[in-house]
Amino acid sequence: MRPPTSRAALVVLVCLAVAGCGPAQPAAGPVTGRAPSVPSTAPTAPTAPTEGLTPQPVRDKRVAPPRWLGTRVLPTTSAGFGRIERTPKQLRDREFTLPGPLPELPGSGFAAREERAPRKVIARSTWRPGCPVPARQLSWVRLTFWGFDHERHTGELLVNRSVAHRLVRVFRRLYRDRFPIEQMTITTRAEQEAPPTGDGNNTSAFNCRPTRGSTTFSQHAYGLAVDVNPFQNPYSNGDLVLPELASAYLRRGWDRPGMITPGGPVVRAFAHIGWGWGGSWHSLKDRMHFSANGR
Repeated sequence: MRPPTSRAALVVLVCLAVAGCGPAQPAAGPVTGRAPSVPSTAPTAPTAPTEGLTPQPVRDKRVAPPRWLGTRVLPTTSAGFGRIERTPKQLRDREFTLPGPLPELPGSGFAAREERAPRKVIARSTWRPGCPVPARQLSWVRLTFWGFDHERHTGELLVNRSVAHRLVRVFRRLYRDRFPIEQMTITTRAEQEAPPTGDGNNTSAFNCRPTRGSTTFSQHAYGLAVDVNPFQNPYSNGDLVLPELASAYLRRGWDRPGMITPGGPVVRAFAHIGWGWGGSWHSLKDRMHFSANGR
């Protein structure tokens, strides 16, 4: 993806879910064992609004993202990631909410709509022939969440049909706990191929892509994994941090909104459905990552 040339390009920021060393076939329930040695997220860049959908407005003008968000492409390393840089001051305590591409669900409390993913939704996702899960087994879930602006928003997830009901329960609990989420949209193929900007923060699920350097698909490719607030909950493995500008959030003792903590509401909600957390791994930390088999 090319860097955007207008303010409208900030409508969707997606943190791609690309690795997580998933098995050749999805496993049921959490497992134990060696954590994957590659991240479940990749560099991201923003996209324009999805055609035919009406973006939600940004209500709280007091907490607005910097104008350059998603536009500064990072130099790429030999490993294919962006160069790790210090977190910009505007992102060290990140508390803004980006507009989503969907009209809001009716009502004033938690709401969710689950259906077999329509062709038009599949078409704007990363699904393609050869993905490890048939398109007919993917569910399109629209649901409400609390933004950092303390307002109700509507997001979307593309997930494996076998776990859709359970994930709705997770986000119902997070809504009840008023856990803030910046944005929740479906990852597109263009975003998969985008150059790194290192500042994406999209909560997402399905992403048809194998583990880097491997032919093994990640749990995201099965629709059996979710990444939550990647910027506030970065992946780290040695000197590698993803998103690349999120190093300030390695300071886990500085408790800021949107962070996932051991025993906190997000870990409890996913544990309630039997999902494992990448933040509990020992060889590396994938703090944003939850999956059905714990990988």
